[in-house]
Amino acid sequence: MIKKNISKKYKIHLKTGDIVKIISGKNKGKKGEIKKIISKTRKILVKDINLMTRHLKPKKEGETGQIIKIEAPIHSSNVILCNDT
Repeated sequence: MIKKNISKKYKIHLKTGDIVKIISGKNKGKKGEIKKIISKTRKILVKDINLMTRHLKPKKEGETGQIIKIEAPIHSSNVILCNDT
């Protein structure tokens, strides 16, 4: 029997642009707007929440390296929809 590698998309209770509140983790209590939803892994990207530091090496000769901050995804079960604006 041949197994097929089928990626399943899960339904998430949130939409892009919603304001959410983080209910667990290191950013507990913070509020932010949803930028992107990754339905295959049930994760979301929230604007200016869960920032991770990324070190970039110089690509060309004479170019300098950079340290940038990017948003890392949060599991959708760790956020709740926030009605108050």
